[in-house]
Amino acid sequence: MWPASQAVYQSLLVEDAFGMSSQFVWLDNFIELFEDDHYIKTFGRTLFFSAMVAMLSLSVSLVLAAMADRVIRGTGIYRTLLIWPYAVAPVVAGALWVFLFYPTTGIISTFLTSMGYEWNHQLKGNQAMALVVIAAAWKQISYNFLFFLAGMQAIPKSLIEAAAIDAASPAKRFWTIIFPLITPTTFFLLVVNIVYAFFETFGIIHVVTKGGPANATEILVFKVYNDGFVGLDLGGSAAQSVILMVLVIGMTIFQFKYIERKVEY
Repeated sequence: MWPASQAVYQSLLVEDAFGMSSQFVWLDNFIELFEDDHYIKTFGRTLFFSAMVAMLSLSVSLVLAAMADRVIRGTGIYRTLLIWPYAVAPVVAGALWVFLFYPTTGIISTFLTSMGYEWNHQLKGNQAMALVVIAAAWKQISYNFLFFLAGMQAIPKSLIEAAAIDAASPAKRFWTIIFPLITPTTFFLLVVNIVYAFFETFGIIHVVTKGGPANATEILVFKVYNDGFVGLDLGGSAAQSVILMVLVIGMTIFQFKYIERKVEY
């Protein structure tokens, strides 16, 4: 509570770069933020980035969990290999994807060049955004996989066997029985993944693109760092962190209010 209250207090001040003097300005830092077109664009960019990371990581992990739930032999090995990426630190995860997509020596970028597609995420903003989305989603797939697999294994096998006896195809059994029964898990993971994309992807973006090129991958949490630790705008940076704090509190309240939804037949 003390650091949070300190951030709120600091967001009401304008300080010099060395912290030697400060002036109380009430809500001027917040007003200046919402009048700044660059901040509004960063806000929209963050929403797009979070939505893409959540959709990509959830869809891939759902497919992997469905496959793992059907595996009979070698189940432990398969699940262990899928869980491994979760142990990788965000900075290391970003470095791995930089090595793969480095414009001149990366394995994947070299392959894309041989296929006639020029890859250079250091110059092209859309490619940089795609790369950080892939790296951030890859980091979160293992977490989602664990919850999806646990949810699927909690479903009574008698329901699935009854549907199989009624000649329901595997795809129909998944969409009419399995997926509706894991919707509480899906909703929980959706909230967690959005919060993850908002706050825990700083290390990946810092290593892969540093917010570039031309701020194409600068999201809110990275802008807090840039303005506070690079630009030394301590009051403006604190105001941005307060806005982020309000966002995560709102998401948490939303999650606790609706997470207990049950599926009934």
